[in-house]
Amino acid sequence: MNKKQIIITGGGTAGHVMVNLAIIPVLLKEGWTIDYIGSKRGIEKDLISELEGVNYHSISTGKLRRYMSIENIKDPFKVLKGTLQAFRIIGKKKPVVIFSKGGFVSVPVLIASKLRGVPAVIHESDYTPGLANKIAIPFAKKVLATFKETLEYIPAQKAEWVGAVVRDELFTGDKETGLRLTNFKRDKDVLLIMGGSVGSKKVNEAVREALDQLLTTFQIIHICGKDNIDSSYEQPGYIQYEYVSDELKDLLEIADIVLSRAGANSIFEFLALNKPMLLIPLSKNASRGDQIVNAQSFKKQGYARVLEEENLTVDRLVQDLVSLQKEKTAVIEKMKNYQSVKAKDRVIEIIKEEAKE
Repeated sequence: MNKKQIIITGGGTAGHVMVNLAIIPVLLKEGWTIDYIGSKRGIEKDLISELEGVNYHSISTGKLRRYMSIENIKDPFKVLKGTLQAFRIIGKKKPVVIFSKGGFVSVPVLIASKLRGVPAVIHESDYTPGLANKIAIPFAKKVLATFKETLEYIPAQKAEWVGAVVRDELFTGDKETGLRLTNFKRDKDVLLIMGGSVGSKKVNEAVREALDQLLTTFQIIHICGKDNIDSSYEQPGYIQYEYVSDELKDLLEIADIVLSRAGANSIFEFLALNKPMLLIPLSKNASRGDQIVNAQSFKKQGYARVLEEENLTVDRLVQDLVSLQKEKTAVIEKMKNYQSVKAKDRVIEIIKEEAKE
């Protein structure tokens, strides 16, 4: 058995992969052999397949829907199939530890890890555990939290607060590169808009309706999601991207404020980079409400303004962004007081501790 063999899992959205992307380079540098279990068509396949030195395995996975659907009847069978597939992969690869970021694909992997007797570590980014992690927690040895408040929802003997795991490369952005990529000037604040890895139709529409007003105050980078670019809006001071990977660090470097959904990984990255935020969390109609709780926590601490999706209008959007711009200096000072343990280092320590056991 390879003492440095690990299986990593997590997927469905970019948020369920970003922490994995932060720790994988460190583990590779330390000589770990890494296999990744993900879904056949999830965003994790695209993101992980770009990495050298990581073997990707696709398994079947159910979506674990919270609403009525004929697909719910098929899902238990998909999870069972995925569990058998993960069981075989674990048996073949013989990892000493498994690390999971959550998402639907992680459930079969965690069940299989328990059946194989391999210790598993889960990382939970949100204020309250997601459905997939709730199901998976009984099969894990350790559960790591980003929010301190999350410890209330995790069995005490498994729980540990580690803080936010932020990718090192985000701190290496270059202002000149960002200005060159966007063709922006230094004379006006830059607003960076992110609607999540698949984009947000409501946010995109509201931003474009408000574009004329916003462009009097801001230069705008709009990351609008796959197939959501609308070339009819192209004009100086407004640039659109479907999705950004390598360039994100440079775009964040020139951003003065950020308009975003309230996924935990993203907002903690903005916090680490001292970027004041206007957060528009996914509504309870479209989610379990985790983003609303995330956003309210950041609002309470003075890191963000929050605009509920139900209250999203052009006038309110412009008003909140202009207000945030005026108070950005005070917000940045509060952000500088945020203290976290060295989260990534601690996560890797815990992985090693569980591997030794």
